[in-house]
Amino acid sequence: MIAIRPANERGHVNLGWLDSRHSFSFGHYYDPQHMGVSALRVINQDIVQPGGGFGTHPHQDMEILSYVLKGTLEHQDSMGHIQRLTAGEFQLMSAGTGISHSEYNGSNTETAEFLQIWIQPDQLGLTPDYQQKKFRGEGMIKVASPDGTEGSLTVHQDATVYLARYAKTTTAQLKLPAGRQGYLQLIKGSIDLEHHQLAAGDGLNVSASHDMQNLIVENAPDSEWLWFDLPMA
Repeated sequence: MIAIRPANERGHVNLGWLDSRHSFSFGHYYDPQHMGVSALRVINQDIVQPGGGFGTHPHQDMEILSYVLKGTLEHQDSMGHIQRLTAGEFQLMSAGTGISHSEYNGSNTETAEFLQIWIQPDQLGLTPDYQQKKFRGEGMIKVASPDGTEGSLTVHQDATVYLARYAKTTTAQLKLPAGRQGYLQLIKGSIDLEHHQLAAGDGLNVSASHDMQNLIVENAPDSEWLWFDLPMA
């Protein structure tokens, strides 16, 4: 089964300092048809105006992955981290028993843009943790996994997240084992997945109920996307 989540059908919130597109129900945007995919609960594309940001607020029992697409973010949290994230960097917070943090645009002149992703953990009451890393190169890059292999960040869920970058026209293959669910979020460029055309901001949900799915992805030049390999809901 393949289902497309068009970019222009996502929830939209504009608070002046924040312009956000929500792939799934979040905050004031409620959509019972799009409550997440398996353990993947949130994908928000956030544009933060110069000087704007999220004041200190709490989280609990959630894996929060952020990917900075443009500009810089200034991060502070109750564990004592004071960090700056630049374009191309990933941050993973395991909220566990509780964490408070703030995220602000690190520039007074340029906008910042990032993807905010929430994954439900497979255990409650974990010790809070913070990870940050920039991944370089092209192709399929493992950025988060349960065991932290290949230099990936460690996420507390049977989920693996890949960043795909292709500078030139390229064909890639995704293997989705039976009993697994996948979600693709296109960041920029355009792709063709099994004759389904996707443009920037589009998402695509696919499940492999009985047999291994071998999915062919045709990438246009300068394409970038995230692939989530998830347990079946």
